[in-house]
Amino acid sequence: MNVVLRSCLLAIAGLALAATLLTGTPGLAQSPAPAFTPAQADEIRELVRDYIRNNPEIIVEALQAFDAKQKAEQAAAQESAIRRRQNDLLRDPQSPSAGPAGADVTVVEFFDYRCPYCKQVVGALGQLKRGDPKLRVIYKELPILGPDSVIASRAALAAVYQGGYEKMHAALMARRGTLDEEAVQAVAQEVGLDPTRLKVDMARPEVAAQIERNRALARDLGIRGTPAFVIGERLVPGAIDLETMRGLVAQARQR
Repeated sequence: MNVVLRSCLLAIAGLALAATLLTGTPGLAQSPAPAFTPAQADEIRELVRDYIRNNPEIIVEALQAFDAKQKAEQAAAQESAIRRRQNDLLRDPQSPSAGPAGADVTVVEFFDYRCPYCKQVVGALGQLKRGDPKLRVIYKELPILGPDSVIASRAALAAVYQGGYEKMHAALMARRGTLDEEAVQAVAQEVGLDPTRLKVDMARPEVAAQIERNRALARDLGIRGTPAFVIGERLVPGAIDLETMRGLVAQARQR
Protein backbone atom coordinates (compact mmCIF):
# COMPACT_ATOMS: atom_id res chain seq x y z
CA MET A 1 0.00 0.00 0.00
CA ASN A 2 1.49 3.36 -0.99
CA VAL A 3 2.29 6.07 1.56
CA VAL A 4 -0.56 8.41 0.56
CA LEU A 5 -3.18 5.66 0.79
CA ARG A 6 -1.78 4.46 4.11
CA SER A 7 -1.94 8.02 5.47
CA CYS A 8 -5.53 8.51 4.34
CA LEU A 9 -6.63 5.19 5.77
CA LEU A 10 -4.87 5.96 9.02
CA ALA A 11 -6.59 9.35 9.27
CA ILE A 12 -10.02 7.85 8.63
CA ALA A 13 -9.42 5.02 11.06
CA GLY A 14 -8.07 7.42 13.67
CA LEU A 15 -11.20 9.52 13.48
CA ALA A 16 -13.36 6.44 13.78
CA LEU A 17 -11.39 5.19 16.76
CA ALA A 18 -11.47 8.59 18.48
CA ALA A 19 -15.22 8.80 18.03
CA THR A 20 -15.62 5.30 19.46
CA LEU A 21 -13.42 6.09 22.45
CA LEU A 22 -15.17 9.37 23.21
CA THR A 23 -18.80 8.49 22.55
CA GLY A 24 -18.95 4.76 23.06
CA THR A 25 -20.57 4.33 19.63
CA PRO A 26 -19.14 3.42 16.23
CA GLY A 27 -17.48 6.56 14.94
CA LEU A 28 -18.79 6.33 11.37
CA ALA A 29 -22.23 4.98 12.15
CA GLN A 30 -23.92 8.13 10.83
CA SER A 31 -22.27 8.04 7.38
CA PRO A 32 -21.76 5.40 4.66
CA ALA A 33 -19.02 2.90 5.51
CA PRO A 34 -15.81 3.15 3.40
CA ALA A 35 -15.49 0.40 0.82
CA PHE A 36 -12.48 -1.35 2.40
CA THR A 37 -11.65 -4.96 1.68
CA PRO A 38 -11.28 -7.26 4.73
CA ALA A 39 -7.51 -7.18 4.23
CA GLN A 40 -7.46 -3.40 4.12
CA ALA A 41 -9.63 -3.20 7.24
CA ASP A 42 -7.24 -5.52 9.08
CA GLU A 43 -4.30 -3.41 8.00
CA ILE A 44 -6.04 -0.22 9.16
CA ARG A 45 -6.70 -1.75 12.57
CA GLU A 46 -3.09 -2.81 12.88
CA LEU A 47 -1.85 0.61 11.79
CA VAL A 48 -4.03 2.32 14.38
CA ARG A 49 -2.94 -0.06 17.13
CA ASP A 50 0.72 0.48 16.27
CA TYR A 51 0.33 4.23 16.06
CA ILE A 52 -1.40 4.46 19.46
CA ARG A 53 1.21 2.18 21.06
CA ASN A 54 3.97 4.44 19.77
CA ASN A 55 2.08 7.72 20.42
CA PRO A 56 -0.17 7.19 23.48
CA GLU A 57 -0.31 10.95 24.05
CA ILE A 58 -2.80 11.29 21.17
CA ILE A 59 -5.49 9.75 23.41
CA VAL A 60 -4.88 12.44 26.03
CA GLU A 61 -4.84 15.14 23.34
CA ALA A 62 -8.11 13.87 21.88
CA LEU A 63 -9.79 13.83 25.30
CA GLN A 64 -8.51 17.34 26.05
CA ALA A 65 -9.80 18.61 22.71
CA PHE A 66 -13.17 16.96 23.35
CA ASP A 67 -13.36 18.50 26.84
CA ALA A 68 -12.51 21.96 25.48
CA LYS A 69 -15.15 21.61 22.77
CA GLN A 70 -17.78 20.60 25.33
CA LYS A 71 -16.92 23.56 27.58
CA ALA A 72 -17.11 25.98 24.68
CA GLU A 73 -20.49 24.62 23.62
CA GLN A 74 -21.75 24.80 27.21
CA ALA A 75 -20.59 28.41 27.58
CA ALA A 76 -22.29 29.38 24.31
CA ALA A 77 -25.53 27.70 25.41
CA GLN A 78 -25.40 29.48 28.77
CA GLU A 79 -24.83 32.89 27.17
CA SER A 80 -27.78 32.26 24.86
CA ALA A 81 -29.97 31.30 27.84
CA ILE A 82 -28.85 34.40 29.77
CA ARG A 83 -29.85 36.65 26.87
CA ARG A 84 -33.17 34.85 26.52
CA ARG A 85 -33.98 35.06 30.25
CA GLN A 86 -33.03 38.71 30.88
CA ASN A 87 -36.46 39.60 32.23
CA ASP A 88 -36.39 36.76 34.75
CA LEU A 89 -32.84 37.56 35.78
CA LEU A 90 -33.05 41.33 36.03
CA ARG A 91 -36.67 42.40 36.16
CA ASP A 92 -38.52 39.95 38.40
CA PRO A 93 -40.26 42.25 40.92
CA GLN A 94 -40.34 39.46 43.51
CA SER A 95 -36.56 39.03 43.60
CA PRO A 96 -34.94 41.01 46.45
CA SER A 97 -32.15 43.34 45.39
CA ALA A 98 -29.70 45.93 46.67
CA GLY A 99 -28.30 48.91 44.83
CA PRO A 100 -29.72 51.45 42.38
CA ALA A 101 -32.42 50.37 39.93
CA GLY A 102 -30.53 52.25 37.19
CA ALA A 103 -27.24 50.45 37.84
CA ASP A 104 -25.00 49.99 34.82
CA VAL A 105 -24.02 46.46 35.91
CA THR A 106 -26.04 43.88 37.83
CA VAL A 107 -24.70 40.87 39.69
CA VAL A 108 -27.25 38.08 40.08
CA GLU A 109 -26.39 35.57 42.80
CA PHE A 110 -27.93 32.09 43.16
CA PHE A 111 -27.27 30.71 46.65
CA ASP A 112 -28.27 28.36 49.45
CA TYR A 113 -28.04 29.34 53.14
CA ARG A 114 -26.59 25.95 54.06
CA CYS A 115 -23.87 26.11 51.39
CA PRO A 116 -20.45 26.77 52.98
CA TYR A 117 -19.12 28.25 49.74
CA CYS A 118 -22.03 30.73 49.64
CA LYS A 119 -21.11 31.80 53.16
CA GLN A 120 -17.51 32.11 52.04
CA VAL A 121 -18.30 34.74 49.37
CA VAL A 122 -20.53 36.93 51.56
CA GLY A 123 -17.66 39.18 52.61
CA ALA A 124 -16.33 39.67 49.09
CA LEU A 125 -19.78 40.43 47.69
CA GLY A 126 -20.41 42.90 50.50
CA GLN A 127 -17.13 44.70 49.78
CA LEU A 128 -17.98 44.78 46.09
CA LYS A 129 -21.35 46.43 46.79
CA ARG A 130 -19.95 48.98 49.22
CA GLY A 131 -17.15 49.96 46.88
CA ASP A 132 -19.26 50.32 43.74
CA PRO A 133 -22.28 52.66 44.03
CA LYS A 134 -23.30 51.97 40.42
CA LEU A 135 -23.66 48.22 41.05
CA ARG A 136 -26.88 46.35 41.72
CA VAL A 137 -27.10 42.88 43.29
CA ILE A 138 -30.12 40.63 42.80
CA TYR A 139 -30.63 37.72 45.18
CA LYS A 140 -31.98 34.44 43.81
CA GLU A 141 -32.83 31.99 46.57
CA LEU A 142 -31.90 28.49 45.36
CA PRO A 143 -32.37 25.98 48.20
CA ILE A 144 -30.83 22.73 46.98
CA LEU A 145 -29.35 21.21 50.15
CA GLY A 146 -32.41 19.76 51.84
CA PRO A 147 -35.47 20.79 53.85
CA ASP A 148 -33.60 23.23 56.11
CA SER A 149 -32.42 25.11 53.03
CA VAL A 150 -36.03 25.50 51.90
CA ILE A 151 -37.10 26.71 55.34
CA ALA A 152 -34.31 29.29 55.40
CA SER A 153 -35.16 30.57 51.92
CA ARG A 154 -38.83 30.83 52.78
CA ALA A 155 -37.93 32.76 55.94
CA ALA A 156 -35.72 35.20 54.01
CA LEU A 157 -38.39 35.83 51.39
CA ALA A 158 -41.03 36.21 54.11
CA ALA A 159 -38.85 38.91 55.70
CA VAL A 160 -39.49 41.02 52.58
CA TYR A 161 -43.02 41.67 53.87
CA GLN A 162 -41.53 43.33 56.96
CA GLY A 163 -38.91 45.27 54.99
CA GLY A 164 -36.16 43.18 56.55
CA TYR A 165 -34.81 40.97 53.77
CA GLU A 166 -31.20 42.17 53.87
CA LYS A 167 -30.99 41.87 57.65
CA MET A 168 -32.47 38.37 57.56
CA HIS A 169 -30.28 37.36 54.63
CA ALA A 170 -27.10 38.49 56.38
CA ALA A 171 -28.07 36.78 59.63
CA LEU A 172 -28.92 33.48 57.93
CA MET A 173 -25.63 33.54 56.02
CA ALA A 174 -23.74 34.18 59.26
CA ARG A 175 -25.49 31.40 61.19
CA ARG A 176 -23.81 28.06 61.79
CA GLY A 177 -25.69 24.89 62.57
CA THR A 178 -29.29 23.95 61.81
CA LEU A 179 -31.77 26.19 60.04
CA ASP A 180 -35.04 24.53 60.99
CA GLU A 181 -38.20 26.53 61.75
CA GLU A 182 -37.24 27.09 65.37
CA ALA A 183 -33.83 28.41 64.31
CA VAL A 184 -35.17 30.83 61.70
CA GLN A 185 -37.73 32.14 64.20
CA ALA A 186 -34.87 32.86 66.60
CA VAL A 187 -32.89 34.60 63.82
CA ALA A 188 -35.92 36.73 62.96
CA GLN A 189 -36.24 37.86 66.55
CA GLU A 190 -32.50 38.63 66.73
CA VAL A 191 -32.72 41.01 63.76
CA GLY A 192 -35.84 42.76 65.01
CA LEU A 193 -38.53 41.06 62.95
CA ASP A 194 -41.84 39.72 64.22
CA PRO A 195 -41.42 35.91 64.34
CA THR A 196 -45.16 35.26 64.41
CA ARG A 197 -45.78 37.32 61.31
CA LEU A 198 -42.74 35.76 59.65
CA LYS A 199 -44.20 32.29 60.15
CA VAL A 200 -47.46 33.35 58.53
CA ASP A 201 -45.68 34.98 55.58
CA MET A 202 -43.47 31.91 55.07
CA ALA A 203 -46.64 30.01 54.10
CA ARG A 204 -47.63 32.52 51.41
CA PRO A 205 -48.03 30.91 47.97
CA GLU A 206 -46.00 33.79 46.50
CA VAL A 207 -42.98 32.67 48.52
CA ALA A 208 -43.17 29.08 47.28
CA ALA A 209 -43.74 30.32 43.72
CA GLN A 210 -40.65 32.52 43.88
CA ILE A 211 -38.45 29.59 44.90
CA GLU A 212 -39.86 27.45 42.10
CA ARG A 213 -39.23 30.21 39.54
CA ASN A 214 -35.63 30.44 40.71
CA ARG A 215 -35.19 26.69 40.40
CA ALA A 216 -36.62 26.68 36.87
CA LEU A 217 -34.38 29.60 35.90
CA ALA A 218 -31.30 27.87 37.34
CA ARG A 219 -32.09 24.71 35.37
CA ASP A 220 -32.47 26.67 32.15
CA LEU A 221 -29.13 28.40 32.72
CA GLY A 222 -27.36 25.12 33.46
CA ILE A 223 -26.61 25.98 37.10
CA ARG A 224 -25.74 22.78 38.96
CA GLY A 225 -24.62 24.12 42.32
CA THR A 226 -24.24 27.14 44.55
CA PRO A 227 -23.03 29.78 44.59
CA ALA A 228 -23.41 30.83 40.99
CA PHE A 229 -23.23 34.35 39.60
CA VAL A 230 -24.54 35.93 36.43
CA ILE A 231 -22.53 39.06 35.66
CA GLY A 232 -23.33 40.68 32.35
CA GLU A 233 -23.76 37.78 29.94
CA ARG A 234 -21.44 35.43 31.82
CA LEU A 235 -22.36 32.64 34.20
CA VAL A 236 -19.66 32.13 36.81
CA PRO A 237 -20.05 29.03 39.00
CA GLY A 238 -18.47 28.58 42.42
CA ALA A 239 -16.95 30.77 45.10
CA ILE A 240 -14.97 33.63 43.58
CA ASP A 241 -12.84 36.21 45.33
CA LEU A 242 -13.23 40.00 45.39
CA GLU A 243 -10.67 40.68 42.67
CA THR A 244 -12.32 38.19 40.34
CA MET A 245 -15.70 39.83 40.98
CA ARG A 246 -14.27 43.27 40.25
CA GLY A 247 -12.69 42.00 37.05
CA LEU A 248 -15.95 40.49 35.83
CA VAL A 249 -17.86 43.67 36.63
CA ALA A 250 -15.27 45.71 34.72
CA GLN A 251 -15.61 43.39 31.72
CA ALA A 252 -19.40 43.73 31.82
CA ARG A 253 -19.06 47.53 31.85
CA GLN A 254 -16.82 47.44 28.78
CA ARG A 255 -19.46 45.50 26.90
